Amino acid sequence: MVDLLIDQIEFCDVLILNKCDKVTAEALDELERVLRALQPRARFIRTVNGAVDPAAILNTGLFDFEQASRSAGWIQELEKPQHTPETEEYGISSFVYERIRPFHPGRLMAWMSEWPAEIVRAKGTLWLATRNDVAKSFSQAGPSIQMGPSGYWIAALPERERRELFREEPELEKSWHPLYGDRINKLVLIGIGMNRTVLEAELDACLLTEAELSADWSRFADPFPNAAMEELA
Repeated sequence: MVDLLIDQIEFCDVLILNKCDKVTAEALDELERVLRALQPRARFIRTVNGAVDPAAILNTGLFDFEQASRSAGWIQELEKPQHTPETEEYGISSFVYERIRPFHPGRLMAWMSEWPAEIVRAKGTLWLATRNDVAKSFSQAGPSIQMGPSGYWIAALPERERRELFREEPELEKSWHPLYGDRINKLVLIGIGMNRTVLEAELDACLLTEAELSADWSRFADPFPNAAMEELA
């Protein structure tokens, strides 16, 4: 249910905040700022008892699939990692965690089991050392955390298929790592009162150490489930 609601927020053109008389002005402003971090593009309408002008929500002509599909805050953070959102003034911030080194599955699971309360939304791609061929899609919204396969890394494909992809998309080679190819951890974090330095240090501690990089990765303990889409919390 949480994931469904987040998906709706991230894809909407008009977002109605109802029962605004039930909370303080300060609480309402904070809620809107959080929602604005998740969906920067939508038109926000505050209502009491659902009283809203139908013309504001029906036949608005606002919907554009291409624009809507890229309007979520986490997507904008990925595409413009250097921007500073207005919401940082109120303690709401976002950043991209990006590392070309795999996670140790045991340490990552331990970190996720104590999920930081200040992170309200996380989305991205993870690289687990024990599952070196398959990229993992990660999604967190509130108490809901899910992870599942998103496809093979290009580096894990047969050489003929890789060459064909390079011909079709030459820009892929620009970011190609000499050892790991396209394998990477890239995770967008959105939250309230986040300490980026602390969070990055905690995640860095979950990556393989120099000694572990030269070990047999397949022998590391892996507590993650093997289901197509794993519900972790």
